[in-house]
Amino acid sequence: MTSARPGHAAVRQTEAGCLAVADISGYTLYLAGAELDHAQDVLEDLTDTVVSALSPPMKLSKLEGDAVFVYMPGNRVDASMLLDTLDAAYFAFRRRQDAIDRATQCDCKACVLIPRLDLKFVAHHGRFGRQHVAGGEDLSGSDVILVHRLLKNNVAEEIGHAGYALYTDAVVAAMGVDPEALRMRRHGQEVQDLGPVEGWIQDLHERWSEERERRRVKVSRDEAAKVATYDLPAPRAMAWSYMTEPGMRAAWDPGIKRVDEVTADGRRGTGTRNHCIHGKDVVLEEVLDWRPFDYYTTEVQSPMPLLKPIRITFEFDETPGGTRVTEYWRPHAGFGQRLVFGMAMRMLEGRFKESQESLRSILAAAAGAPPADESPTGR
Repeated sequence: MTSARPGHAAVRQTEAGCLAVADISGYTLYLAGAELDHAQDVLEDLTDTVVSALSPPMKLSKLEGDAVFVYMPGNRVDASMLLDTLDAAYFAFRRRQDAIDRATQCDCKACVLIPRLDLKFVAHHGRFGRQHVAGGEDLSGSDVILVHRLLKNNVAEEIGHAGYALYTDAVVAAMGVDPEALRMRRHGQEVQDLGPVEGWIQDLHERWSEERERRRVKVSRDEAAKVATYDLPAPRAMAWSYMTEPGMRAAWDPGIKRVDEVTADGRRGTGTRNHCIHGKDVVLEEVLDWRPFDYYTTEVQSPMPLLKPIRITFEFDETPGGTRVTEYWRPHAGFGQRLVFGMAMRMLEGRFKESQESLRSILAAAAGAPPADESPTGR
């Protein structure tokens, strides 16, 4: 780290990472056309919603009026985590926007104009330095400038609305995905003082429409033959990441040697298939529903004789200390299958407990929190 004289900022050595800005579109016109006090309350509510959805897994750098600047250190970017996080933030924004609009009986301009607001993202991968100023921390560097200047673009004119995510070529390369397979569209932008920048647009209006129309596949409590609940000392997004990313699962599940993941487009989600290697045995998993960071549902084919595929929903709820995970297990129909399923669960009970305790300890270390001393419950 470079030294600094008293009163001056100290900058550490630069590091690589994903830089992203979420910007509420229509912010200035909204404030100009609405009652200031009420409008500011609405915007503060929506901004808090976006911050909560982005951080974690991303780290909040600062609030910038109508924008939220976040980052995630690392030379590589987990594609599913970044794409899911921005999707989830947009969905949370739209749900909250709709909820405020439906709940109000007020006919003031601040309420009438709520539906005109939208949310856009710009994401880039590059280098930045951490600058310590007046007891706080700020990010600096040309890539930080770039991601902010990319907010001024012609994407809204190109696609007809202001709900989108713009990913630069640099962050797409760091994710290692095929943007065309993800139905992104090519976009080039001239950036002031920095020249042309190439990237890809994800239409979030389209994603939101698909989210609302997509069929839900979820095992209910009444359908489940087994329900297990346990607390994890980490935020929902972090718990989700450790439970779903193949490279992380082998670290806390003692029965898994590795997980080979197969996706259609490089993005984890509905249709993803996992081959979980347990020594000589292989457990096959297929994701049937994927709702970051609320729940996901898988169908699991165990190598155990006579046991047909089992459907499991993993549900994530925020708690004051982190996340509560509830698993709903539904075996194949029939008395015989229920009987075989019960025997299998009794055989695996010790391994399940060991893996949950391991996950709890790993998450406590990663989140900087003491591990929860609460045993899992279930039936």
